[in-house]
Amino acid sequence: MESSQHKLRVHGVIPARMESQRLPGKAMLPICGRPMIHWVYERASACQLLSDLCVATDSAVIKQYCLQNDIPVFLTASTHRSGTERIVELMYKISADVFVNIQGDEPMIQSEHLVSLIEPFRTRADIEVSTLKTPLEEKDAANPNVVKVVTNRRGQALYFSRATLPYRRNSTVFNQYYKHLGLYAYSRDALERYEALAPGPLEQIEQLEQLRFLEYGIPIYVAETPYDTIGVDTEEDLLTVTKYFEHLQSGV
Repeated sequence: MESSQHKLRVHGVIPARMESQRLPGKAMLPICGRPMIHWVYERASACQLLSDLCVATDSAVIKQYCLQNDIPVFLTASTHRSGTERIVELMYKISADVFVNIQGDEPMIQSEHLVSLIEPFRTRADIEVSTLKTPLEEKDAANPNVVKVVTNRRGQALYFSRATLPYRRNSTVFNQYYKHLGLYAYSRDALERYEALAPGPLEQIEQLEQLRFLEYGIPIYVAETPYDTIGVDTEEDLLTVTKYFEHLQSGV
């Protein structure tokens, strides 16, 4: 929690790799003349609550691009299974109170997303991990590429799933699904605890890194945002995001 005596030091980290299974090399794929990773860095830089921002990668190609374009970058091990694990390695090289995981395939990120992630750490002493949700249309609730989240009355995550969540058995008592946005903020203590924990069965079944926190009883606070994003996992996603930036650049 931030106080007049202690200002939180918040370090944004953009994990990026070239070995994506669904869209190889996506971090360096061009969007309106620049690699996707550059757009992510530029847009995240607009958030004034970040003390520092860097890229964490196991790719010499990404590292070289960052160095040539004055983007702070750290080379990490190639054995990490998730962005969270990559940030855990970086934690020992960086002095910060809070680490923000900014996915390298989220070029549509806005500073408002990051403010929503970071603000709980500034105002509440009980926050260990935060993430985001945004309203989801019912027609997308069964899509396994869209991760859903349900929360308790305190805003803490009960579960994340690629399946329809919750299952609508009684349509009179439920009227809103929520999409999980894959952005996170963690306290240093939460990351240290995460490092000591083995992946649990739910994390491995769903292939969702955040479930490790829940499986071991570490609460995740979920803030709501009206701003959706598109993670680039397919050629279709890339086309959609490219059109978005073309529209921005046209000023129309």
